[in-house]
Amino acid sequence: MSKAKTTSASAPRIVIDTREQRPYEFDDSILSALPAGDYSVEGYEARVAVERKSLDDWIGTVLRDRDRFARELARLHDYSFAAVVIEGSWEDVAERRYRSDVSPAALFGLTTELMIRLRPVLVVMGGSRPTARVVTERLLRFAVKVCREADELQAAAAEVTA
Repeated sequence: MSKAKTTSASAPRIVIDTREQRPYEFDDSILSALPAGDYSVEGYEARVAVERKSLDDWIGTVLRDRDRFARELARLHDYSFAAVVIEGSWEDVAERRYRSDVSPAALFGLTTELMIRLRPVLVVMGGSRPTARVVTERLLRFAVKVCREADELQAAAAEVTA
């Protein structure tokens, strides 16, 4: 993790929560306590967040920790963008590439239910860990782009009404 690199205004640094147990590595990132999620972008820590889950962690969450997880994600409902990126794929679920006794059908059902119930928090099956890292980075960068565009529109609207 680089802590000394400078970035342009168009590419702010990714912020990794200090409590993240298995952090992804990014070319330009910093460690900082985040109010929610495992990853954000510098300057957008209270507006953009991604929560990372391994497939086994996700299964534990949907089977045993749903209430705690719901409380955790409630903080993200006011964010401009929030997502959960799961290090796993639907194929992993179908092929039972996980350590739980839960059936693939039950896991499909529970995950689909949470995908719908957690709106506006996006739930993404990110594939392998390296692919999920790329998905996380792209989601964060695009979310910041959208936030910036919304801020510019809001500023322009404020000028018109002033």
